[in-house]
Amino acid sequence: MRVRVARARRSAGPREQLVNVGSGRPEDSPVYADQFQIYHGNANPDLARKICRYLGIEPGPVNVFQFANENIFVQILDNVREKDVFIVQPTCSPADGRGDVNLSIMELLIMIDAFKRASAGRITAVVPYYAYGRSDKKDQPRVPITARLVADMISVAGADRVLTMDLHQGQIQGFFNIPVDELTAVHILSNYFKHKHLEDLVVVTDLGFAKRARTFAELLDAPLAIIEKRRRDNLDRAEVLNVIGEVAGKRAIIVDDDVDTAGTLIETVNALTGEGVSEIYACASHGVLSGSAVDRINDSALRELVLTDTVPLPPGKQVPKITTLSIAPLIGEAIKRIHRGESVGALFSSEVEFTQEMLLWEDGIAKKLDIRIQPGEGPDGPDVTEGGDAPDKGPDSTGDSGRDGGQGKGPRPPGPKDEQGGSSEDRPAAWLRQLATTGAGEGEER
Repeated sequence: MRVRVARARRSAGPREQLVNVGSGRPEDSPVYADQFQIYHGNANPDLARKICRYLGIEPGPVNVFQFANENIFVQILDNVREKDVFIVQPTCSPADGRGDVNLSIMELLIMIDAFKRASAGRITAVVPYYAYGRSDKKDQPRVPITARLVADMISVAGADRVLTMDLHQGQIQGFFNIPVDELTAVHILSNYFKHKHLEDLVVVTDLGFAKRARTFAELLDAPLAIIEKRRRDNLDRAEVLNVIGEVAGKRAIIVDDDVDTAGTLIETVNALTGEGVSEIYACASHGVLSGSAVDRINDSALRELVLTDTVPLPPGKQVPKITTLSIAPLIGEAIKRIHRGESVGALFSSEVEFTQEMLLWEDGIAKKLDIRIQPGEGPDGPDVTEGGDAPDKGPDSTGDSGRDGGQGKGPRPPGPKDEQGGSSEDRPAAWLRQLATTGAGEGEER
């Protein structure tokens, strides 16, 4: 295993992983903009732009706004007849803070209806974060199963398939009467921790997430401990009853599908501290961070919380303890495969090689690693290959212009014949690249 480490200057601001992707020129795009297009609502436009940058295309033009009476208006601004349409709209509170989960759901439904009436050939709802996922069963008398209701609304609106990520329970897929592709961020999250080279690890989770957490633990070659907990009421807080497994003197990584109010997370942190855990990290696919969640995290013994960008993180919640990794390349690759009729499941097997560029903060120094990983490989983990020097730039060095939708200036995906002599069609995900940038305050150490 070869590692080339280069130093980059400290940079102010929150830690966020951005995507370094194609030039945006049609001839460089691995897919064809005249055959399919990506559109987005107001829930997470930055994620949609990163996905488009990965694919080397521009987001499709569409107007989505509210009238003064709060009715939603949608107008598609180009021809979509017989096109393969992907609508990126996680059902979270909008990124601009104006609205809530229910507004995002209605935007998605109305957009689906608009594309259906515009004679789109196929409509895929890309819903990285699926709201109401916890309401997946009748656990009390006379309560609804809202996760099923939302699934029915998406189907009835006219979606032909759904692309989502880390549902609260996998069986939610069965609530839909249309195909559902569920991605997972487990490999991206475990890859991040693998290259922090933490020793004496133990992965901690609750019973509900144990199956996916076991995959996470195997990727890190670490044991798994289980938190037994009991929910006292309808609030997002549970009482920790017991810790099952050896955790004393170890570094613990708490794994879950989402972090909402962080009440249960902090209860778990406190329980692990009482069991003699030396350091505590946490990771989750979805960072909802409602209410006082960020304050709870800052005031706790938690060393770092690692999330993905399925849910936008507003500036007020971007703090040094929270690291955000982008899942845009993974979703972009899945979109490309759905469009081409290729296997999405192969993204998580040894058939496909992922490449990630990461900047990891260790002792206040940013280290750049080029990482090749096959998700189906054994616990020995990915190879770390020789990487280029880390540029003397801050987190914005990827060329991401944020909300203005500018194109990145990073390396383009290999063309039809790349430097390894293979065809990019033969190895469709060999150029899956992400740039993980981390930033603490000037002079602040990790």
